[in-house]
Amino acid sequence: MQLFKKYIKVITMCDEHGALTPIYIIWNNGSKYKIDKILEVRKAASKVGGCGILYRCRIGKSERSIFYEINRWFIESTNP
Repeated sequence: MQLFKKYIKVITMCDEHGALTPIYIIWNNGSKYKIDKILEVRKAASKVGGCGILYRCRIGKSERSIFYEINRWFIESTNP
């Protein structure tokens, strides 16, 4: 299965130390999904190229990994 890098909109909170916490993911069609819990945060390389900070998140009953890479967010997607 081929994966693609898909840039997404993310609403975040930035604390007084500069740490980012993603709160919502917004798809291109405007659908908004609340991130219920951050399960893991670490530096990581993506399977689709590039590297950054990986946030493994729980959204409802699903887990999803999002990456923060040089001032923008992306996911590994099966759709380009």
